[in-house]
Amino acid sequence: MDELNKDALRPLVLPFDRTAGDEMQSLIDDASVTLSIAMELAVSGQWSVGIGIGEVRKPLPSITRAASGEAFERAREAVTAAKNASGNIAVSGQNPMAAQAEALLQLLVSVARKRSAMSVEAGILSDQGLTQQQIARQLGISQQAVSSRLQSGLWQESRRVRAVAESLLEGADL
Repeated sequence: MDELNKDALRPLVLPFDRTAGDEMQSLIDDASVTLSIAMELAVSGQWSVGIGIGEVRKPLPSITRAASGEAFERAREAVTAAKNASGNIAVSGQNPMAAQAEALLQLLVSVARKRSAMSVEAGILSDQGLTQQQIARQLGISQQAVSSRLQSGLWQESRRVRAVAESLLEGADL
């Protein structure tokens, strides 16, 4: 929780706050940041992740657990659903795009959980913008091996699906 709150590259409107037992929540107004954090937590296999989409009562309190509104009510619904959902991730929102985003996120988490450690190693470097040649040099393997690792992990396809999921989350919040 502390690491998520200190990550300057993923800004939060309200920081993660423990709400009950092993549960935590935050307020995020950026679909890309939401997706990044939700995927990281869900892929770990240690969290059930619920994304709630809706209005938030203003003015905002100083601590997340004191916040209220439709987004928080829907997040509670989504966390409950995530406990039994594919990939342990769920989205709740009034707009039908929320259900579409949920389907894609569940697929992305399932793909990510099946990746080999070698595929993840190459994929992380690729996500950081390195070319396959640069990744090959850094890992001490051939470019063909890098290509094979990225293909077996469905990295290119996952990036494209992730972009669609992000667009659906943005649209669901309109």
